[in-house]
Amino acid sequence: MLQTQDNTEFLSNFTSKLPTFFLTGIPGLESAHGWISIPFCCLYATALSGNSMILFIIVTQHSLHEPMYYFLSVLSATDLGLTFSTMSTTLRILWFQANEISLDFCIVQMFFLHGFTCTESGVLLAMAFDRYVAICKPLRYTSILTNSRIIQIGFLVIMRTLLLIVPLFLLLKPVSFCKRNTLSHSYCYYPDVIKLACSDTRANNICGLVDLILTTGLDTPCIVLSYILIIRSVLNIASSEERHKAFSTCVSHIAAVAVFYIPMFSLSLVHRYGRSVPKVVHTMMANVYLLLPPVLNPIIYSVKTKQIRKAILSLLFAK
Repeated sequence: MLQTQDNTEFLSNFTSKLPTFFLTGIPGLESAHGWISIPFCCLYATALSGNSMILFIIVTQHSLHEPMYYFLSVLSATDLGLTFSTMSTTLRILWFQANEISLDFCIVQMFFLHGFTCTESGVLLAMAFDRYVAICKPLRYTSILTNSRIIQIGFLVIMRTLLLIVPLFLLLKPVSFCKRNTLSHSYCYYPDVIKLACSDTRANNICGLVDLILTTGLDTPCIVLSYILIIRSVLNIASSEERHKAFSTCVSHIAAVAVFYIPMFSLSLVHRYGRSVPKVVHTMMANVYLLLPPVLNPIIYSVKTKQIRKAILSLLFAK
């Protein structure tokens, strides 16, 4: 009986329902965090200003009130959310070496981080559907993608996010963690947090797998299928000029899909198979995964989309 009591006291010293987590900056370069914060600040400023400008232009320019640009505005809003969800903890570590974070705040950060990631995946799928209708069914474009249908698509994307993300974090709350937990990144990332649990996490792992299947596992094949149908339709066009014009309307979206999914898959592979990879590689890939889409998407659409480019130039050089 006494031995059982001693074991209970021993375990209570190492486990807690409300632990403190310790985020990681750039391993091995802690003394240079001040200098490293400069490029991070530049990237955050680029992401915030670029996506804010895209949103402002689409809202104020009546000529851009079309389905493609509605979806682009949601993509920009999602990228802003992704930027804000990680910026506070990353800069706090780089500027002040303040790497402690409570479980509750960690759950809130993960909710927004994974929620915006799930939303962005859904928006990219909706944009693929938009390109499919525009190229394969151009005469029915306005009748298929009406304002009410766009609202319905947006509602479905948001509801899917909530239905998948909320249970994931409700299951996380009862989990016990060791009192001192060091995470691999400068923000809370669900796979990184759950592997530090001291209690049974089978339900969490099953829920996480279901979420992965119903987001990336569903969206990626649908996007690929839409482009197979687009390519088949474009190749049936007799004029090479018309084929080039049709393909050019998809370049921005293809680039946005690549920028979003390639870092995500790379980070997942490193987490699963790269145990021998240096920690600094994990950290840099994790930051690239979340910073690359918000930084590059406004640039991609500004360069490749004529209407957006003209609107930005008219805004910047207006008298």
